[in-house]
Amino acid sequence: MIERLHNQGLVQQQTAATSSVSGKAPAGGFGQLLQERLNQQTTPDVTFSKHAKTRAEERGIEITQSLIDQLKGGMIRAQAKGATNVIAMDSEKAFIINVPNAKVITAITQDEMGESVFTNIDGAVFL
Repeated sequence: MIERLHNQGLVQQQTAATSSVSGKAPAGGFGQLLQERLNQQTTPDVTFSKHAKTRAEERGIEITQSLIDQLKGGMIRAQAKGATNVIAMDSEKAFIINVPNAKVITAITQDEMGESVFTNIDGAVFL
């Protein structure tokens, strides 16, 4: 009789352990869970430093949500390649972005691009 009660207790413990594990882990295992968690992480929006805001204003560059979304997309692509300071540009304007801080450092127009020298840049992104 003692043996039967002891065996029933083990079966109940094993069943509880199995159900708790299967209830938490996805079917694909650790790799799938890791990928889901990485996908859930949000990338911060790109912000403009005081200097970049001043330069954009002086140069007539309008900072819109669409522009911020484009810069964020470029920043994410640069980050995936390991870049830390990039120039993100389109046909009319360019921005220097510090990727780890998600911060635009400066903004310039096409007219000024030909005269400028960019240093400490380890990547370029086309918007």
